[in-house]
Amino acid sequence: MGLFNFFGLGANKDTEKINEYLQNKAVVIDVRTPAEFADGHVEGSVNIPLDTIANKIEEVKNYKKQIITCCRSGARSGNAANILNNSGIDSINGGPWQNVAKYV
Repeated sequence: MGLFNFFGLGANKDTEKINEYLQNKAVVIDVRTPAEFADGHVEGSVNIPLDTIANKIEEVKNYKKQIITCCRSGARSGNAANILNNSGIDSINGGPWQNVAKYV
């Protein structure tokens, strides 16, 4: 298994999922630090750093939308998507923020 597939980034189905979620008006959550986010991010995305996301579950649930997580490489966003999914929030790992930005 390649590194990209390990993080769920390599398959075409992931591109289809990103498009499907965006068509459903998903919220994009960038889980990088505020400094990283300030250097560039998906237009309209929300910055909730990975180390705070577990404390923001109710805030995320209040969006009442599907979630796409993103970061620099896909590792942190994969962790964030798992945290959200385990909390009953429909979310996918969009991988690197530039990957998601292509579809916005």
